[in-house]
Amino acid sequence: MAKKTFRTKGFQEANGSLNEGIKLYSLKHWDMALVELLAVDTENFTTEENIELAYYLGLCYTKMESYDDALLYLEQVVTSGCDLLRVYQCRLTLAYIYVITKRSKMAEFELKRLQKNGFESAPLYNSLAYAAYIQKQFKNAVELYEKALDIDMSNATALNSMGYILADSGIDKMKGLRYCRKAVDINPRNAAYLDSLGWAHFKCGEIKEALSWLKRAYDASPDVKEIREHLKIVMGVAS
Repeated sequence: MAKKTFRTKGFQEANGSLNEGIKLYSLKHWDMALVELLAVDTENFTTEENIELAYYLGLCYTKMESYDDALLYLEQVVTSGCDLLRVYQCRLTLAYIYVITKRSKMAEFELKRLQKNGFESAPLYNSLAYAAYIQKQFKNAVELYEKALDIDMSNATALNSMGYILADSGIDKMKGLRYCRKAVDINPRNAAYLDSLGWAHFKCGEIKEALSWLKRAYDASPDVKEIREHLKIVMGVAS
């Protein structure tokens, strides 16, 4: 009996650590959540509980940009097939990591598997489009962003990204400007959107407007390299 009580107590403590880690994750304390989750004793865990632990460890490592560690845990969730919604989220996260780490082909693989299985969504097409953009497949990226907007016409990420590509690549500068403006209308404090709108104005030859928006982008995020470079270019032309 003593042995059984000890195992039950240990199991409760392990679940307590898991629940505390999940709580800290929900509060966006990634580092604290990770410490708690890594301390969980999984000796008496069921398969489902181990998968739940792997899920939150993968998300924590992703938030902390420890991508190789994140991949190990996210893959466990994906291969388990225990929860379709979590598998969907983890595949999206895997694709995001592959894009960030410049493994675009692997990102496409994950996203196309989701698409094949009927998990169509604006975030899915946004991720596919970004993977295409990274590979300089600009027209393909635009088509994929259009699919995202077919699902969610107010998706600011798709509006901004497609607008930037249309203007920067010269496919349709004025259309790109309109899309960038729509994104800023939705989120007027987003530095990336302000930067895109400024750059679209520049590509359309509207230097004064470009400077105005790019300065606002710089004021919002002065440490972003791309914003600094865009502002420097436009200031050089204006002078």
